[in-house]
Amino acid sequence: MNLSDRVTAITASPTLSMNALAKEMQSQGIDVINLGVGEPDFQTPENIAEAAIAAIKAEKTSFYTPSSGLLALKQAVVDRIYARYQARIGTDNVTITTGAKLSLYVLMQTLLNPGDVVVTAAPEWVSYVEQVKLAGGKLLEVHSKNDALKLTVPDLMNVSEPIKAVIINSPTNPTGQVYSREEIQHILDWGSKNDVFIILDEIYGQLVYNGVTFTSGLQLEDINKTNMIIVDGVSKAYAMTGWRIGWTIAQPKIIQAMNKLLGHLTSNPTAAAQYAAIEALNGDQATVETMRQAFEDRLNKTFDELNRVPGLHVDVKPQGAFYLFPKVDAEALLAVGVANTTELSTKILQEAHVAVPAGEGFGMPGYFRLSYAKDQATLDEAINRLSDFFKKYMKA
Repeated sequence: MNLSDRVTAITASPTLSMNALAKEMQSQGIDVINLGVGEPDFQTPENIAEAAIAAIKAEKTSFYTPSSGLLALKQAVVDRIYARYQARIGTDNVTITTGAKLSLYVLMQTLLNPGDVVVTAAPEWVSYVEQVKLAGGKLLEVHSKNDALKLTVPDLMNVSEPIKAVIINSPTNPTGQVYSREEIQHILDWGSKNDVFIILDEIYGQLVYNGVTFTSGLQLEDINKTNMIIVDGVSKAYAMTGWRIGWTIAQPKIIQAMNKLLGHLTSNPTAAAQYAAIEALNGDQATVETMRQAFEDRLNKTFDELNRVPGLHVDVKPQGAFYLFPKVDAEALLAVGVANTTELSTKILQEAHVAVPAGEGFGMPGYFRLSYAKDQATLDEAINRLSDFFKKYMKA
């Protein structure tokens, strides 16, 4: 059977693959702690779920909506953007997609021609690479010299090939670092000067900790006078990963082009999920802060505990999202008897029964990602298992 070159060239998502393997082991009765998937452990708030139920009962969800989403949901995005950032955008600047991941995929299909170069900082979210590849582009992973592993203008100036687009994820997955107002502004200025699209993935923007301030690009530039593009959604801050609602904010010309593609891809985002998202954005925002505070507490405790595990260390404390990205000492790899962190993460799953995706999938060998979007008792047990695992081999 001959499948397309396109599909054989891409790599399966390592985070979803690890998640699937962990769930398979759990189905066999094995007590696996799954820290491999990026989703809150909270239930979707009741008011949001009830809004979807009400829409179904009111017979609003049985038919197609506009392919770019309900006008009421676009308006809810517009209103929430103003409430968060005092930035003014219009509904013609917004398209709604089946998750922020689809926003990014359609953006790559919209912006890139074969051979176009996209730059991002390593480590990066695993799907950026494959989405660029599927559009015929080439992703350049820049390994920044700064401790926070954030992309800088000097990094961009050192790229020898013409750049079509830059992806900035803040807070970042997997390191949890937040770009400062000045860092975002410098990159936007460079993009404007060099006619480069700057894609700001702000999906974790409401999840920042310990007094850190998140800056949206919408606070810095008029969306209609810039090459800046914003991607966001309800998945993380509203505990709605399963509902699959995201959006892109950009110049109308870009939005119109995306909408042409969306009309052939999904027809429209799921209607019931759109009504839930309207309530998420328009309704009581208290649950966002409740979850944010819980993640902050988990970060502060788990960061210290993880740094006590022999062979592991996280040099720069995360400022947002809900991941830790520890570096594995070369001595630890040698003691465990593995060649890389891909082999290490497999061995940890098999022996310690903790699922943690390897850094190779994020463009950063020698690390692995650990999600702290679990209750503290589960995180404590996971850290104990990791500690016992490394102590066993490093004492041998």
